[in-house]
Amino acid sequence: MTVGNCGVETTYERPPERAVTLNQHVTEIMLALGLEKSMVGTGYLDDQIPPAYREAYDGIEVIADGYPSYETLLAAEPDFVYGGFASTFEEGRSRDALAGAGIDSYLSLEECAEPPVTVDLMDREIRTVAEVFGVPRRAEKLLGELHGTLDGVREAVAGAEAAEVFVYDSGDKTAFTAGGGGIGNEIIELAGGANVFAGLGKTFGDVSFEQVAARAPDVVVIYDYGDQSVADKKRFLLSHPALTDVPAIRNKRFAVLPLSSTVLGVRVPEAVDSLARQLHPDRFR
Repeated sequence: MTVGNCGVETTYERPPERAVTLNQHVTEIMLALGLEKSMVGTGYLDDQIPPAYREAYDGIEVIADGYPSYETLLAAEPDFVYGGFASTFEEGRSRDALAGAGIDSYLSLEECAEPPVTVDLMDREIRTVAEVFGVPRRAEKLLGELHGTLDGVREAVAGAEAAEVFVYDSGDKTAFTAGGGGIGNEIIELAGGANVFAGLGKTFGDVSFEQVAARAPDVVVIYDYGDQSVADKKRFLLSHPALTDVPAIRNKRFAVLPLSSTVLGVRVPEAVDSLARQLHPDRFR
């Protein structure tokens, strides 16, 4: 089969047998499809692998905590490298360099898709990866389960007034937030919210705290990852002088999502369900 992926066309004569995945959300797609026996290495987690995939994950070598060097990647002798972010294929690990070494590569479609990114792209990503590895039926079974979760949330929040949501990823001089271009915006909408920065046409972007105040969000959704804890992020936002009169800050109304569930992967429905329960708890009693 021939696959066009983010400007790179690859013809597969047979399913890959020695895959390396870099970035958590693509690792979890492979594990959810039961492809751990086709994996020889992985790297770059943002948080914990879900319990359902932990045993399979523990049987795969972690070749680097972050991104591996090109030499370390080659030492794993992969025939396929699956990256979650464009940064996967930087620092000497370009897709051209890998192709020159006889290694195929694939980049998450969220990194090159025309916005807005929706659940349809999640379906396409999972189906394409399953087809490359010769297990298309597994994709359909998995998607049935994922869409079952989404259907349940859709029914629960039907008719609820949308909560005005501001996503806080990070930043102190400016706020790094979710725009309208990525799957994060779709998660908010499916959960019964409205992203106050949906007008940003990209996945993420920087805004001023004065812009946040002007939009007066009802809820702040904190993306949880890295060295800065959720508690630290809350303290920072609650003490920021520009945000004093923002309803979400005045009412101390926060929701939390792990970063790994807010990118294109199998955790998207789980993120929708979790956020909906935080935005509309009355609908889940």
